[in-house]
Amino acid sequence: MPNRTDRAASPAGAAISSPPRSGIGAAVVAFAFWITMAGTTAPTPLYPLYGKAFGFSPITVTVIFAVYALGVVAGLLAFGRLSDQIGRRPVLVAATLLSVCAALVFLAAGNVAVLLAARVVSGFSAALVTGAATASLAELIPQGRRVRPATVALFANMGGLACGTLLAGILADAAPSPLRTPWIVMLVLAAVGLVGVAASRETAAHRSGFTFRLQPLHIPSEIRSDFLRSAMAAGAGFSVLGVLTAVTGLFLGTVLHETSHSLTGLVVFTAFACTALGQLLVRRIRPGSALSVACLGLILAAALIALAMAITSLVPLLIGAAVNGLATGIAISHGIGGITTHGDPQHRGASVSTFFAILYSMLAVPAIGVGVLIRATSLRPAGEIFSALVALLALTVLLSLARSGVPESRHSYESER
Repeated sequence: MPNRTDRAASPAGAAISSPPRSGIGAAVVAFAFWITMAGTTAPTPLYPLYGKAFGFSPITVTVIFAVYALGVVAGLLAFGRLSDQIGRRPVLVAATLLSVCAALVFLAAGNVAVLLAARVVSGFSAALVTGAATASLAELIPQGRRVRPATVALFANMGGLACGTLLAGILADAAPSPLRTPWIVMLVLAAVGLVGVAASRETAAHRSGFTFRLQPLHIPSEIRSDFLRSAMAAGAGFSVLGVLTAVTGLFLGTVLHETSHSLTGLVVFTAFACTALGQLLVRRIRPGSALSVACLGLILAAALIALAMAITSLVPLLIGAAVNGLATGIAISHGIGGITTHGDPQHRGASVSTFFAILYSMLAVPAIGVGVLIRATSLRPAGEIFSALVALLALTVLLSLARSGVPESRHSYESER
């Protein structure tokens, strides 16, 4: 998700109002960020149960998932700068309130239309919380601290995505009423987050005032090739994350005959947790080779997922999810690092929003495509075809790097940490 941590402040403005720096305040914001993102992946292990309860097909599952990603894109484009305009606190309150509302809608869901509405609300909550929470953490945590604001934001964001699906899966297996208990827990946790941010202090020293206009898309001309290669590689990884989130439960239930919802949650948890790890791992990769490593990882992950489909085995699926997460995290970090270190600062926000708009579009559209393939063929060949297309896209980026004969931009995301 986009990190909007760059805030210009004049010396005079700083003298008038300095952002409060509080460990408790940072913990409150991080928790609100975490639970809001957790609520967006909580439906993953529950999709097979919803399918049985409401009688819908796999393609419907992928559409239900995809509208969330499209909601995120719409929210980013419409409200990506809202916390700069009206402050962090009101946007965090709105985001956690939407998370509460999404849990309530899921609790009341009795048909597909209600599920679609809940997913759209979840998408808007994720879009609002990302920029506001990331900026608020940057203002609450002193830069000299050992744990940096961007690292806290990364683990709140990706940790929420990872933990939401695992927690919902465990609750669906262990607690009564599997389509209600996870949402009751999510509702309570989101309400705690809402109370916390409502009681917190405003951290933004400067607010420009609300004016509505869509965030313009911008591909930075000075790093156009590197931007597009990074977006395509990270987008390929995001498409796998999307498909895993949408159809892992279907694969485990219909192909492996595994009815454990916790297991579904574990596969998706592994993918998102490794995406966070990959964003940190990029520091250990030789400058100039990060994107090549990411593409090779995506090709390997696609092969492992195709193997899992071919031999109907869980182990290569789990390993493939982990490898894909690592590769995706590396590609994301490379792309954001390029924007923040080599892009025009005047268009940095628009460039970051464009980067993630591409990623979330690729999270949504391929998932629907896989649903169509499943309907036309069946799950296993659909998964194999999808894996081949992901590998082909990653290979195309890799060959483009080789043909260009120009080393990758020598930047890293470490400065953001």
